Amino acid sequence: MSSKIPKIGSNGGYPDSRSASISPELLGLVKRTAIHLKGRLPSNVDLDDLIQSGLEGLIQAIDSFDESRNTSLEQYSKTRIRGAMLDDVRRMSQTTRTMADAITDKTRIVFVTNPNNPTGTWLTKTEISEFLQKVPANVIVLLDEAYFEYVDEADYPNGIDYLAQYPNLVITRTFSKAYGLASLRVGYGISQPDIADLMNRVRPPFNVNSMALAAAVATLSDDDYVAASKKLNDDGLKYLTTEFDRLGLPYIPSVGNFISFEIPAGKNISAADVNQKLLQAGVIVRPVANYEMPNHLRVSVGIEAENKAFIEALNKILG
Repeated sequence: MSSKIPKIGSNGGYPDSRSASISPELLGLVKRTAIHLKGRLPSNVDLDDLIQSGLEGLIQAIDSFDESRNTSLEQYSKTRIRGAMLDDVRRMSQTTRTMADAITDKTRIVFVTNPNNPTGTWLTKTEISEFLQKVPANVIVLLDEAYFEYVDEADYPNGIDYLAQYPNLVITRTFSKAYGLASLRVGYGISQPDIADLMNRVRPPFNVNSMALAAAVATLSDDDYVAASKKLNDDGLKYLTTEFDRLGLPYIPSVGNFISFEIPAGKNISAADVNQKLLQAGVIVRPVANYEMPNHLRVSVGIEAENKAFIEALNKILG
């Protein structure tokens, strides 16, 4: 850690605005990922700066070069973003065809989460490829791959594979999930240089703190740590699905670090009531009625003791 202190304390105490300390490690990670998955990293691809609020930055970048501004929008994470309107095609059975059909001449950006949150489902290579072919070149596609590191499915696409063919594609990934740095709020975007340039024009300076950058650099060089994090999640998912089967609770197979399960009518208690009783027992899950899933709850995979505490509380509630 002492070797990191001079870097953290440099530049008069301000963080590295260009995230130069992490760029070589991050580029190496992207290249290794592309090679591992037989992906292609285009020679002109650019790693955008590590950004704390990249989604808002992207919308601002788009909005800055368009005189037409609509009313406010609540984006998919329910935070307020300026300058756009949202067409919501969110469904548990959402397909790329549904999304493509929703695009109009007013569409500026399409958000695709893969794996999806809160269902944990994923779009296949074929689905992503067919979707990108249908999106007009002047519409940005933001492919959110926050849970990328957890996925082992053979038909799961690596967004890097599509960057050379689709210059309107932006890929976002995070250090909040498999890397375990959620409290530091750090992630990165991969895009063509012209899109990265627009985002750099509107992003605030020093928007990622020095400790976050140092931690991100450290995790990028620790493959064993990331592998252990993934194994912990794999084991937790297996335990939870086994227990859901035992309790007679249907669930949506997930490739993320969470899983959504159903409280069926036969249990004589609503998902909302189960949520309240879990809160009283000191267990926090996420209601997903706002995603048109009123009978489901979403639970994050924790460490072994946390998973067991959740199941014990759930078992008592359901009787």
